Amino acid sequence: MDGMPAPKLATFPAIRGALKFYQVASIITGTFLLLLCAEMILKYTPIHLELFAGGKGGFLWFAPVVETAKGLESTGDGVNLSLAILVVHGWFYVVYLFACFRIWSLMRWPFLRFILLALGGVIPFLSFIMEVRTARDVRAYLAQREAAEAAPSDSLTATEGSK
Repeated sequence: MDGMPAPKLATFPAIRGALKFYQVASIITGTFLLLLCAEMILKYTPIHLELFAGGKGGFLWFAPVVETAKGLESTGDGVNLSLAILVVHGWFYVVYLFACFRIWSLMRWPFLRFILLALGGVIPFLSFIMEVRTARDVRAYLAQREAAEAAPSDSLTATEGSK
């Protein structure tokens, strides 16, 4: 916390809530990012497929993507799950950024830490790594601060008891 004021003890319950929210958002964002990467590999490599639900192909099926004058176009009907993955990840990344901002601001970390947290939503697997690291750092910090706050009152009570 170099140069930054330390979080107040009164904010610790809010920090714990923000950490839980960040952890959930991190896992969901990371999962949809991996799905999005798989979807992009299927669509933009020579495989040229998109995932659909329903339609002429059945419950779940891959439809070919063909090159047209307008660019790549899918030949599938039904619900385009590849597009849904893209949209869900995009919108949930906004939620993830809010979760990152909330934990970052409550913990009063340097701005570079916020950037690293935010990158978790766009670099595959980073959100999972940052989720573990952030949870460990926050819990350790809160435990250390609470122990430091409890220590003076414990020694005061012990001193009074010896009189």
